[in-house]
Formats: sequence, C-alpha cells, structure tokens
Amino acid sequence: MKKASQRKIPLFMLLLTGMASTVVNAQDKYRYDPPWNTPPKSAVEFTIKGINNVPDLYGDIVDPQLVVFFAGNQFMCIDELLDGFKKKHPQIERIFAETLPPGILAQQIEGGSLTIGNLRITHKPDVYTAGKTRVESMMSHFNRVESYAYNKLSLMVPRGNPQNIQSLADLEKSAVRVSMPNPAWEGIGRQIEIAYKKVGGEKLHQAVMKTKVDEGTTYLTRIHHRESPLRILYDDSDVAPVWTSEVLYQQMIGHPVEEIKIPQQHNIRSTYMAGRLKNAPRPGAADLFMDYLISDEAKAIYRKYGFDVDEK
Repeated sequence: MKKASQRKIPLFMLLLTGMASTVVNAQDKYRYDPPWNTPPKSAVEFTIKGINNVPDLYGDIVDPQLVVFFAGNQFMCIDELLDGFKKKHPQIERIFAETLPPGILAQQIEGGSLTIGNLRITHKPDVYTAGKTRVESMMSHFNRVESYAYNKLSLMVPRGNPQNIQSLADLEKSAVRVSMPNPAWEGIGRQIEIAYKKVGGEKLHQAVMKTKVDEGTTYLTRIHHRESPLRILYDDSDVAPVWTSEVLYQQMIGHPVEEIKIPQQHNIRSTYMAGRLKNAPRPGAADLFMDYLISDEAKAIYRKYGFDVDEK
C-alpha cells in the first residue's frame, strides 16, 4: 500500500503543476490588456480580459447627468478629469463618457447610435472633443468651442528597440512591422502622413501606406490608442507612430516600451478642442464641463500625462 501511495503522489503533483501552468499561461496571454484606467466600483466586477472587456466606455450609462465624447487618446486623463469635475460640482453624480476614435464619435453624433458587441448606445453627447481640424469641420454642431491641450508625435518601440528604429525613415524597411493609425477615422493618421512626407516625401508615404499595407507589414488600426501599444507589447509590431503622451503613459504604468523622439522639423503639433453641442441634452452640465476643461486644474491633469497645455 505504501508503494501504491507513493506512485500516486507524483501523478497528483504533476496534475496540479499542469493546472497551475495553464492558469499562468492564460493570465500571461492577456497580461498587458486594458482597461488601464481604474474601473468604477460595483457590486459585481465582471471584466474578463480577452472576452468581456470594454475599456473605452466609462461611468454611468443609465440616466447620465453629463455625456462627453473624448477623442480616444485622452483616455489616461479620464479618471482624474471626471473625479475632479465631480468634486467641483457634486450635484452631477452620473457621468457617461466614451474614448473612441474621433471619426467614429463623429459618425455616432451624425447617426445617433453606436453598437459595441450586443450593446446599442443612443446617448447624445453634451460635449465633444477632438483635434482642431475635426472640430472645425463640424462647427455647425457647436455653439461654443475651446482649445485646451496640445500634443506631438513620437515613435513607440519595444524595450531595447530590437529593430534599432531611429527615425520615421526606418519605417520604410521591409522587415519593420508598423502599427499605423488609419487616417479614415483617426486624426493622428493624417498627421503622421504629413510627417512621412516631411521626412521622405511621397516615396516614404507610399511605402508605408500602400506597399507595406499590401504586403501586410503595415497594420492599419481601428483604435490606435489601444491597438498600437498592445501590438508593441505582444510583439505583433516593431514600431508605432503615436502621440507622445501615449508612450509616456505606457511607461508610467510599467509597460516595457521606449520612445524614439521625432525631431521638431519633422513633427506635428496637434491642438485639442472641445465643442459644446448646440442641442446638448444637458446644457447646464455641458457649460460647466467646458469651463472645467480650460481650468488650471484640468490643465494640470493633462500636463501630468504628457500633454502640452501652453499656447505657442
């Protein structure tokens, strides 16, 4: 009996080890996945990475007292921004916000609805934020517009920079896998296209945006502020042109990425603007939030996360 028992122990331990290994590997597979923000407190927390995970919808979707559509690359500011606003205006308890690409949010405003998975959202925003070009193209929707922050471009690469990326010109190399925001709905995409032409003319632009797209070595993102960091972190891409604030944030939360700076003469300075909707369903809250966005307190939050807030 003793020998039989001794034979069973190694088998039992092997099964336990195998089960533990499976759990670790499953967790490791999604180790960098969002949400990177702090989720709101609830009776039941049921975010499951890789299955049920909606990082670009925030707060209270039922009977909100304020709805804000933010251009997605500001997602890292949302927690502190909304908390700070609520402290100043405690009568506004329920806020719903989205941080999707600005072109998608614009389509949502025009069409009146958005579906993610099985969820259909029909909220009309009180405030919409995006890059200057996008907001100016939609001026008929707004009765007040404010500039409140600025940004520039950087290259995000994995820690150690294994492909030795030094400049935008290196993105032309056939061996370099690029994660590129799609200009169709990402304002940053159009800005990066301008930067390509500054550095390498139409030749570089066509190489990255046409030849390498056809070859499969340029990947066009749908949500660059989520996809590009993940593609770098999971070794699906070697380099990603992003806003500088996005590299700094990934470093702030301890993810193994590095920034390759783009020289000023090849760079772009983007202006973030907020528009108060003429038909805002909650006009009083909309006005208060517009005031808060241009306050010193809000600017300090944006500065903390790598945005520029000084006019030049």
